[in-house]
Amino acid sequence: MEIITLLLIGIGLSFDSFAASITSGVAKNKIRFWQATRIAFSLAFFQALMPVLGWLVGIRILHLIQTIDHWIAFGLLLILGLKMIWESLQKSEEEKNFDPLNLLVLLGMSLATSIDAFVVGISFGFLKVNILLATFVIGSITFIISMLGILFGKKTGSRFGKKMEIVGGLILIGIGTKILIEHLYFQ
Repeated sequence: MEIITLLLIGIGLSFDSFAASITSGVAKNKIRFWQATRIAFSLAFFQALMPVLGWLVGIRILHLIQTIDHWIAFGLLLILGLKMIWESLQKSEEEKNFDPLNLLVLLGMSLATSIDAFVVGISFGFLKVNILLATFVIGSITFIISMLGILFGKKTGSRFGKKMEIVGGLILIGIGTKILIEHLYFQ
């Protein structure tokens, strides 16, 4: 998989973390740099770990579904993208009542925002992606975007979080479509 595609996947996956980071910045607008770093690291760690776990599942079942793997990757990314868009339209604004510095809240938020990355990791197993490179790219992008999200949340509030999740969903749908077209017409 080319680096541009991995970068786009990293960006698409990080939008849930970006929205959670904006909410964290809104909820704790006096957050210090090291506190923000802790939140961003936790989000990035889980976002990087989950594709590895999904990849392990994907490579185990690849031989069973090799002829339709591109359809499965497309379907998973389409469902994921639509789910992100749907959830962004359904979320309430009650998110101000949480404390992202509380360890249990932080771990729950990190796990919840990275479930999508597990599904993408399964696709990575089908597509024989360099998982070390993918993990580094996804983790790095998520960390940077999460730090920016916290800063953005501190400065502007929660006006853009939902819109960014919609963009992330559209990116994942686009990548799924690209994978399908490449496998159907260019292999």
